[in-house]
Amino acid sequence: MQHVKIPQDRIGVLIGEGGETLRRIEQAAEVRLDVDSENGSVAIEKTGDPLRGMKGPQIVRAIGRGFKPEEALTLLDDDMRMYESIDIERAARNDNDLRRKKGRLIGESGRTRELMEELTGATVVIYGSTFGVIGQPKEVEIARSAAEMLLDGAPHGTVYSFLERKRTEELKHQGMEYHDYSG
Repeated sequence: MQHVKIPQDRIGVLIGEGGETLRRIEQAAEVRLDVDSENGSVAIEKTGDPLRGMKGPQIVRAIGRGFKPEEALTLLDDDMRMYESIDIERAARNDNDLRRKKGRLIGESGRTRELMEELTGATVVIYGSTFGVIGQPKEVEIARSAAEMLLDGAPHGTVYSFLERKRTEELKHQGMEYHDYSG
């Protein structure tokens, strides 16, 4: 049995209307979830396939950190998909700095976050004081590197170039070509 704590405002998302999302997670991940809505603690017990059950805590954590349940459940799509998060607060000096760093990760009208998703293939969420990413190991690694560059103060253009270079390398590795049509 494992315990995961999630923010109060994400409990409803985890449970879903009439418990629908909770049941879907339990069935798909072959786990039993016991949610304490008073303190946000979720007990996760494996009930079936141990490998699927190992993804249960990751799914709960991902939902707790702002991912939609459908996105979190993609962790079960294959053994390689993973969830990782960065605590932005640890990189911030104070509340103002935290807001600025979150803004850098999100970008104007969400454009930086969208570009990270487009160029890595991963799903990215900035929620509270965390940067979360779900994807294949290589996608997660590249998104994490881009986020760390932004948190360290690298110019957005430098980070976008890094992402485009990594995307081109990955497509060449897959025997495809990448054309930047962004303008």
